[in-house]
Amino acid sequence: MVKLLIAGVWVCLVTLGSVYVAVYMATAPVEVSEEEARKAQLQLVRGESVTIPLIADGKVKGYFLGRISFMMDKEKIKDVELPMTEMMTDELFTLLVGNRMVDIANISAFDVEAFRTTVKEDLNKRLGDAMIEEVLVEQLDYLSKEDVRASSEGTPTVANTPVKIVEGVAVEAPAASAGH
Repeated sequence: MVKLLIAGVWVCLVTLGSVYVAVYMATAPVEVSEEEARKAQLQLVRGESVTIPLIADGKVKGYFLGRISFMMDKEKIKDVELPMTEMMTDELFTLLVGNRMVDIANISAFDVEAFRTTVKEDLNKRLGDAMIEEVLVEQLDYLSKEDVRASSEGTPTVANTPVKIVEGVAVEAPAASAGH
């Protein structure tokens, strides 16, 4: 009888210990890395497709086709209505046409990171607060005027495909939560 009583007390102690450890582990604060905490504070602001004409010698030579999205601080943009499409179009026009960051004759020399950094810094200066954390280049292509004309006339040409300046990554909008 004593053995049965000792075995019962042992089973109770083991059960209580495992329940205590399970509850402790379930309610323990989760260690979140600094990178994960930073990403949780960001919100995706999708950019729209824009077309920027390349003008040289007073004539349109071709078009830049682009889509750029932004990761922005949720708290800073919470109640702010930004004209992001217009600002992005202006910035791209300045960089691609005004500053000629892209040399069509030498696409391989294009520095994507410098482009992203310049867009981020310039837009943050204009916004007055460091709202943009990351610039996501989804698409940056060049299409010559001849290709556009041939395409609109229905003339098939071999060179009727845009020149890929940046092979961007498609950005998916975050899934909406079930409660919304």
